[in-house]
Amino acid sequence: MNAIDSETNYVLAHLFVDKRTKQKCYEFLKQIKTSCYEQIIEKFNQEKHKKVEDRDLIKFVCDKFANYKSAFSRNFYRIANLSFGVPIACKKYNLEHNNNPIERYNGKTSDRIKNIRSGFGSFEGARCFMDLRRVIHNFINPNQQLKGKTPAEMAEIILPLGRDKILGLVRYLANKENDD
Repeated sequence: MNAIDSETNYVLAHLFVDKRTKQKCYEFLKQIKTSCYEQIIEKFNQEKHKKVEDRDLIKFVCDKFANYKSAFSRNFYRIANLSFGVPIACKKYNLEHNNNPIERYNGKTSDRIKNIRSGFGSFEGARCFMDLRRVIHNFINPNQQLKGKTPAEMAEIILPLGRDKILGLVRYLANKENDD
């Protein structure tokens, strides 16, 4: 399971699971709530004086999997909206809430997994791969749709990484760990 901000392409959360149970969907959305709650509640506070149907709240788009709906209600009841995406084929009809960014990200992940012929060796190995993929996507690789910026830069998360971003990220994290 993955969540991507549609404006910055920043991967907000991910959870590598065998099955999308209600509990796993709840854990996944809890990650988003933990990291983004201040922004979500700030938007809600700006809009709460309006009629419910006129509120412009933060909108989550997902597929029509029922467990997302119950997990969403448990995490974001009244403070955000949930919408179900339309199939990629419908984009040509200009339908709203297409979930193309997440579909592209998932497709690239699937392609990468197919190229790893020996597999991950364990569920933990696969989870670590997904963690690394998220970091590289957010902080290392520039994105053409973002005019050469990384999703982190678009989300105004600026880290002093320098020209060699991978080495810079390792150094940044090592210094941060020493400071703590």
